[in-house]
Amino acid sequence: MTTNSTTAKGAGEYAEVNGINLYYETHGAGRPLVLLHGGLASGEMFGPVLPALAGRHQVITVDLQGHGRTADIDRPIDVRLMADDIAALIDHLGLAKPDLVGYSLGGGVAFFTAVKHPQKLRKLVMAAANIRRDAIPPEMLAQQAQVNSGAVEFMKGTPMYELYQRVAPRPEDFGRLLDKIGESMGKDFDHSEQMRGLQVPTMLVCADADMAPPSHYVEAFKLLDGGLRDGGWMGEGRPKGGHALAVLPGLTHYNLGASPLFAAVVLDFLDGPGSGSGSG
Repeated sequence: MTTNSTTAKGAGEYAEVNGINLYYETHGAGRPLVLLHGGLASGEMFGPVLPALAGRHQVITVDLQGHGRTADIDRPIDVRLMADDIAALIDHLGLAKPDLVGYSLGGGVAFFTAVKHPQKLRKLVMAAANIRRDAIPPEMLAQQAQVNSGAVEFMKGTPMYELYQRVAPRPEDFGRLLDKIGESMGKDFDHSEQMRGLQVPTMLVCADADMAPPSHYVEAFKLLDGGLRDGGWMGEGRPKGGHALAVLPGLTHYNLGASPLFAAVVLDFLDGPGSGSGSG
């Protein structure tokens, strides 16, 4: 890992880590919180909730491989590989066990960062990210199958396309990103065993009208010893690992990450019981 940092136009910087020139921005002060965006987005997607989060934490937003201001490199879009990018960035910035919050694609990256590098993290929030591909309804899988470079013309005029054209180092790579995202979404997966073995206190978050049904997140919570018994007057029946589940009302997969409810439950979990610097 190299440790070169360069300042980008605007508030952000670039860090050369794990073979990629990763763009990140730092906001606020306090215990560090690394925040990971969804597919075809960037750290900018958290603009509506950033003031609330940065009011209590040092928030590091990251543009993942091929997204936002981070140029693509010659490897697939794979949450396992991007997890190593985040672990390397944590080392590069000298962060002492930050909290890690990820939404959708970023939720998968955050999850595998916790799976592969649990010693680097304090708490994990995994939002709108399912652990089995078959949890997604067939009609959504059919839509995902249409994501490829042939869809560039259709995407023009969308916020995702306009963002990419505005900030990407190589705006002409948008079709390449669609190909890679489509290929990634086309692969079957079941991360149930990795979920069961998580060593980091984790909160699962979903919308009540998410891409996968709330029942899927309840099943995932059960793998974390959650929802299996009465919690007890003193919380003695809660999951032993300090895990939690939040189903946010009135939201969808697409607006959850910008909702004040999302910021509220994240802060409640990160700053609630067991939030001391030596906990977890």
